[in-house]
Amino acid sequence: MFNKPIVGVAVLIFLLAAGGVYYLRSRNPPIPEAPSAPLAPVPSAAEQGIAHPLPPGGTDAAAMAPVPPLAESDIPLRDSLAEISSPEAVKNFLTPQDVIRKLVVTIDNLPRQKVAVEKRPTGPVAGNFAADGDELHATLDKSNFDRYKPMVAAIEHMDMKQLGALYIHYYPLFQESYQNLGYPNGYFNDRLVEVIDNLLAAPEPKQPIQLVRPNVMYAFADPALESRSAGQKLLIRMGPENSKAIKAKLAELKAAITAGALKH
Repeated sequence: MFNKPIVGVAVLIFLLAAGGVYYLRSRNPPIPEAPSAPLAPVPSAAEQGIAHPLPPGGTDAAAMAPVPPLAESDIPLRDSLAEISSPEAVKNFLTPQDVIRKLVVTIDNLPRQKVAVEKRPTGPVAGNFAADGDELHATLDKSNFDRYKPMVAAIEHMDMKQLGALYIHYYPLFQESYQNLGYPNGYFNDRLVEVIDNLLAAPEPKQPIQLVRPNVMYAFADPALESRSAGQKLLIRMGPENSKAIKAKLAELKAAITAGALKH
């Protein structure tokens, strides 16, 4: 569906970078939050079952202030992101409240068919979706690609090693949010890497992309594209240049948050 897309800085400023990706409005009901549970210790890197243990935080993380409680993390996290991006980017793109919780929910949903728009970590992309042609013979208008350029520029400006260090520093809160989401034995970094890999696998279809409009919102005419994950379809809608730029930053972020990438 193609109603107003939503930018997912998904650590998008954290994912999409993760980087960062972008979200689409869904007509599904909001995904309920699991009741809060006591925070379990973050599993050690050597613990069995963890595919992507976190690398050491490094000197940058060691110099940061102590990790606050999850309920008090919004301001310090936004301030830290502003230092490695810009105050304007954080103000313009990132939600002021429940940043980590919304990032975790959104990241977890990117490989699925739908995302919970109510839990998005960012505001909507400026402008309106545009299709070229009529309801029977429509294509994705390339003017849509320009709507994403400010967000892509902000993500390209970010140093993924610094972003990775910030993520590692705040990781206990990401892990806590992930457990509270209903994964008491899950390891969030494994999920994040899985999501990044899913996004990196997004195809680059030939332009222009054919659309259909079975109801209120447009969809891809090609069933193979329409069946892709929500995150992959959002990358496709951003256009080839924006998608390539985001994928490059996602690959850098993946290297920064996986232990195997520390070999220099």
